Amino acid sequence: MSEERELRDDDRNVTDKKEELEKESRQNEQIKEMGQVMLDENPKKHRVELLTIIGEVEGHESAPSQSKTTKYEHVLPKLAMIEDDENVDGLLILLNTVGGDVEAGLAIAEMIASLSVPTVSLVLGGGHSIGVPMAVSADYSFVVPSATMVIHPVRSSGMFIGVAQTYRNMEKIQDRITTFISNHSRITQKRLEELMLDTTQLVKDVGTMLEGREAVEEGLIDAVGGMKEALAKLYELVEDQKDQNELKKSLNL
Repeated sequence: MSEERELRDDDRNVTDKKEELEKESRQNEQIKEMGQVMLDENPKKHRVELLTIIGEVEGHESAPSQSKTTKYEHVLPKLAMIEDDENVDGLLILLNTVGGDVEAGLAIAEMIASLSVPTVSLVLGGGHSIGVPMAVSADYSFVVPSATMVIHPVRSSGMFIGVAQTYRNMEKIQDRITTFISNHSRITQKRLEELMLDTTQLVKDVGTMLEGREAVEEGLIDAVGGMKEALAKLYELVEDQKDQNELKKSLNL
């Protein structure tokens, strides 16, 4: 009898080990393909989705094959799945991007801002150009001291028709960006436009490069911090949301 029990225990251990290896394999594949993984090994077992936005944000046109890119057609469905999955408690976004397609970047930023689960962003290395709206779209944002964020006017690639309508269209696109950033951070739209049009900082461009602490001082990012601080803040937001949900249930709201 004891031998049978030991055999069943051994079989169960083998099954558990196999499932653990399969889970690890799936996570490694997710990381390899799209920089995404579920973080659920924390003490309170909060299920946190990790999303990385790395390199160039690729939009409707494919970037050169040698470029490191984040494809928005991968990110948008992932964000929709996060919103639809009741088992997901929060989202952590890691950014190290040079910018990229404006429409794709704004689409990602709007999706992040509209999520009902708590979100925290962390800028590592760089959060340039259209990376800025994505960084501020989270409920709370962090930046490491060594990171930089470049703010500059909207650029156009390809054929450019030099007529008044083209300039007005670019002004509207830029206004959409500055409005979104000012609505999701502590910086004013006026100050943002001043930084965009600064001619004293960048050698071959108009704009401003902010280092980590400067981005916080300008009100663009909420706090200076790294992975530890970002996860701690996200867990805090998750706990707050769970407390609010429990309160609503108790009050039958």
